[in-house]
Amino acid sequence: MSSILIIQTGSPPADLRMQWGEQGDWFCSALTGLGLAVSVVRPHLGEALPEPAEVRGAAITGSWSMVTDREDWSERTAEWIRSAMAEDLPLFGVCYGHQLMAHALGGRVDYHPGGPEVGQLPVTLSAAGRADAALAGVPQQFDVFLTHEQSVLDLPAGAEVLAGSAHDPHQILRYGRNALSVQFHPEFFPDLMRSCIERRRSSFEAKGADVAALLAAVSETPVSRQMLRELCAAAAGRV
Repeated sequence: MSSILIIQTGSPPADLRMQWGEQGDWFCSALTGLGLAVSVVRPHLGEALPEPAEVRGAAITGSWSMVTDREDWSERTAEWIRSAMAEDLPLFGVCYGHQLMAHALGGRVDYHPGGPEVGQLPVTLSAAGRADAALAGVPQQFDVFLTHEQSVLDLPAGAEVLAGSAHDPHQILRYGRNALSVQFHPEFFPDLMRSCIERRRSSFEAKGADVAALLAAVSETPVSRQMLRELCAAAAGRV
């Protein structure tokens, strides 16, 4: 049995992939030293998702795809999420995974009317987030890495908001006892975040963004990285 299943939702653009590898690599690197048996499945390449009972928990990665495209592999993964929720499997969605979980469970995902949210930015815990046992020890406000165009616009029934940002009020969602998702990227590291900004420099500058300021703001995001590690370790029964 795999301790943690990484569900990789697509591949990065070729330039990022050549420099930094695949999303699954970033998650595996973030979980180094925890002693977890980690496996990666790539449904976008036709790889079959295991039965939820065959893993202890799953993390669903970000993607350069859009949930609203309703690609076949994505919809199959959404069905798997519904099955995993029925089994009370620990789930942790990230960016696309966050949106896909909301979509799978009846929420609405679409392009954010305020445009993309990119860079190192603060998120703030809600009252529910401050009271949530999974976020014990997390400061009320902390920096995260963000790069997304779509958002969870309407919550699934029963979902609870644990944190938000000035741009997007749905930064951390709880869907049940063992299911959380985040819009930000706890698996990112500073050089990867800078690469994501730099490769879109011309687009940002055309919209009046201060790219130099975006790049200068990038440092470390230890709170979100530790959140990823602790949630995966807990799912695997290591804490």
